[in-house]
Amino acid sequence: MAAPGLHIHEKLIDECRRGSRKAQFRLYELYSKAMFNTAYRIMGNREEAEDMLQEAFTDCFRKIGSYRTDSTFGAWLKTIVINRCISKLRKREAEMIYIDDYSRYELPPDEPSEMQWPDPKAIARAVERLPEGYRVVFSLYLLEGYDHTEISQILGISESTSKTQYARAKEKLKRILSEMHRDG
Repeated sequence: MAAPGLHIHEKLIDECRRGSRKAQFRLYELYSKAMFNTAYRIMGNREEAEDMLQEAFTDCFRKIGSYRTDSTFGAWLKTIVINRCISKLRKREAEMIYIDDYSRYELPPDEPSEMQWPDPKAIARAVERLPEGYRVVFSLYLLEGYDHTEISQILGISESTSKTQYARAKEKLKRILSEMHRDG
């Protein structure tokens, strides 16, 4: 049995299962901003993120009968959004870096940088400039809170590939931020 308060929108979800457009619109209003942010961080492009958001909500309402209360509705919807984005990236045949032997690569430690961090908008612009594979792993790990095991399952890559791409994304992000700071 789910914890009290875990499914605060249960009535809306039930109405959506019965085909209520009003309930669908209300759920869209409640979740669209957060889901757009998730899609945008993965896609790195506003128009594509909007497309993925619309497709994800279409999938959500079509599949709402399969929603089970063992997770929150928001978590279930976020999974649909992420899967939709990943499918789109795969269709574009995004080039992700695959390396067979990771043992020879040492990952840099997660130590604070001496660099003065710029404002969040500058960081967001820098993340957008990351290569797609780096940006996806970076976004899923740091911004969405997935661990490398989960990322490897979502993207169909090895856990070590996820760790390597994350480490390289951080290094590339530092270089981009340094360039942005230097160029003013």
